[in-house]
Order: sequence, then structure tokens, then C-alpha cells
Amino acid sequence: MTTNGTQELLFVNPRAEGADQYFPANEPVQIGETFPASMYHQNEKLPILFQPLKIRSVEFKNRIWVAPMCMYSSDNGHATDFHLIHIGSMVLRGAGAIIIEATAVRPEGRIAPEDAGLWTDSQIEPLRRIVSFAHAHGTKIGIQLAHAGRKASTYAPWIQDKRDAKGTGKNSLAGAEENGWPDKVIGPSDILHDKGYAEPHPLAKEEIAEVVEAFAAATERCKKIGFDFIEVHGAHGYLIHSFCSLVSNTRTDEYGGSLENRIRMPLAVAKRVRQVWGNEKPLFYRVSATDWAAGPEKDEKTGEWLQWGIEQSTVLAQQLQKEAGVDLIDVSTGGVWKDAKISVFPGYQVPFAAHIKKALPNLLVGAVGHITNGKQAEQYLQDGSADVILLARELLRHVDFPLAAAEELGVVVKPASQYEMGWAKMMGARHPW
Repeated sequence: MTTNGTQELLFVNPRAEGADQYFPANEPVQIGETFPASMYHQNEKLPILFQPLKIRSVEFKNRIWVAPMCMYSSDNGHATDFHLIHIGSMVLRGAGAIIIEATAVRPEGRIAPEDAGLWTDSQIEPLRRIVSFAHAHGTKIGIQLAHAGRKASTYAPWIQDKRDAKGTGKNSLAGAEENGWPDKVIGPSDILHDKGYAEPHPLAKEEIAEVVEAFAAATERCKKIGFDFIEVHGAHGYLIHSFCSLVSNTRTDEYGGSLENRIRMPLAVAKRVRQVWGNEKPLFYRVSATDWAAGPEKDEKTGEWLQWGIEQSTVLAQQLQKEAGVDLIDVSTGGVWKDAKISVFPGYQVPFAAHIKKALPNLLVGAVGHITNGKQAEQYLQDGSADVILLARELLRHVDFPLAAAEELGVVVKPASQYEMGWAKMMGARHPW
């Protein structure tokens, strides 16, 4: 536009490219993108926590990732507006990646009746809406595919708390009249997780193959949704982990006994997911690195494995990388042995991540476990314990963690433009209000 022969500049609040509705295009588009030193002098040297990481075709803007968190708020497996707001709040505040909660590949694979699912096409669109929102704001987003196995058909935590308060005896099992499926719970063997859980139906070989194909079908839906990566949930005593552990697997066929046999099903799932997912995008795997069971992992005299632990987890991680092209191991612990006594302290699970990273330096590793501030997270990356930090409860307490961690470490990241006023001092910005 010209006025009296001079060029007049136009200032437009542009829309985010590719979004299905209007969102302001945050510039830089990626929240937390590295700024040139000429703009923000604090960023002349970035901590590892805020350095980008490229995995296959996907570049993550920083190493602060949102771990999967079950919200027990889905409508017959379908994501709702709660999930859009819950996940969207973290999208707007600088997380480098977000992993949507454990999402069941079959209805009976849910932990509780209100868990997320991806077993039918009608569940695609609610998730696509969330993914589109994340992408419009420059955040990478993935999903954790799961099957609860012998820990399925249980109450949401706050419902369990209400039941416990009634003093009606130990029971976690949601009955059919409570929207549960107690007669459809499955596992490698017929061993209950604990008193008050369902007795699982031991899977026949052909049924194991059907579960593997359920993961494959969910992966096809992930492609349609547009996720940036997938994580296979192989931890916390759910179906895949229960095949690994001697606590829950007493089979005598090719899926039980030896380590090779016990990791056969986990490898089959990961290989099939990779086959369907393709080689362009990342594939992650969450492992429970120990069952926290009593006694040593191995009998040193006989060489017999006594319980699931870090040595076997390292072998599994190596095979997942070699046979399934898994790019990152998300290292957690526990969940399978009802009598586990775990001492929780800052970073209590990080040594397990460090062990796998040291043994397999070419495999990316994520660390979790009571990580609550930026300096702590940065130290784990600096000492080589992990490549990324995954947070869950801390983000429920402190959704602005990425911005606060940046301030703590003396660098600058950009929140969504709409939120800049709250961080103007940190960014060295001036606002008219």
C-alpha cells in the first residue's frame, strides 16, 4: 500500500500455517527455539537441556519432554476437550515433546474404564485435533501404545480412594456393572497381580499374535492422526512387561523360561510397530529396568535369572535397537511385583538410565523419576546419564517448568506470544501494559 507516493508497512497478526482454525503464528514458530545472541545475549551458550535433538526426520526443540500420564478421563476410549486443554497447556509453555497417555490398542487393554484407546477409527479425529493444535504451536507430539494385561479393569485412582475409605476390603477390580471387564483380563500366565485383581486368562500363541496385530492396527491409525513418534509401553507390569518378568510369567513354551523366550513377545510388538510405522519417524520404548523384587537379579553360581533387572533390561534394549530400530529407551522401573518397596528420592530411577546409556552409547535414553528443577535435569544430561528428561508429576504441579528451568539456567525460551507478558522480564522484553 502506498500513501502520497510512500510505502506504508502493514502489520498483520498472521495465522499459524497448516492449522484448521485461527491460531496466531508465534515467531519463532517453535516455542523455545534457539535465538541468535544478537537478540538474547543469554543464549550464547545453551545448556544441553535446551539444545535441539534430531531423531530420524523429527527435530525436537529441547530435551524437556512430557511423559505419558493417565488421566482416566476418556469417553469409551475417545479423547475429550479435557485432553485438549490438559495437553494444550503444556504445548503453550515450551515442552520439547509431549507423549499422550497410555492408549489401549484393545478395549480390554485399558487399565480403567475411562482410559484412552485407539482400537477403532472413531477415536482418530479427537486425537487429530490435539495433534493439530500442538503442531500449530511448534511442539512435537507422540503417543504411548499400551495393553494393561493382568492389571486391567481396575478403578481410576480417586474412585479407588473412595472405595478404600468405605473400608470394604482390598479390591481394585471394576466389575461389569462398573463398566469393567473382569472376565476378559489377560496375561502370560494365570497369576493375579494382587489380591482384588482379576485372574488373567493365559494367552495362547495365536492370541499373542492377535495382540501384536492390535498394536499394528493402532499404529496405522497413528499415521492417519499425524503423530511425530510412537512409544511402546513395555513397563509397569502391564502386558508386555509381564511377559519379561519371572514374577508374572511361568510359561514353559517359547514365550517363557529363558531370557530369549521372555522377550520374544516384546520384540514381536516393537518389530511389528516399526514395520507399519516405517523408517522415517522415531520409535521409542518404555522399559521397567527392575521389578524391585527381593534378592539378586541372577544366581552367580548357576547363571540362572532370578528376577527381572537392569542386566536383562540392557539386553532387551540392545535387541530392540537391533531388531526393531527402536531409537530411544524411556527408562522407568517397577509395577509388576505387589510387594515392591521403593525408596523414592530425587532422581531415584536415573541410575538405571545411566547404566543402559553406558552399555549402549549409540542408543538414546530418557531419564525419569522425581526430577523437579532445571539444574538437576541439566546435570543428568551433562554427566551422560541420559539424552532427554521426561517429566510427569512435576508438570502437573508446575506446568511452566520449561520456562522456569530456562530462567534457572540463565537462558531464554519463548512461550506462546499470548503468554509473553508473564515472562517479559526474563525475556528482556517491553510491553505497553
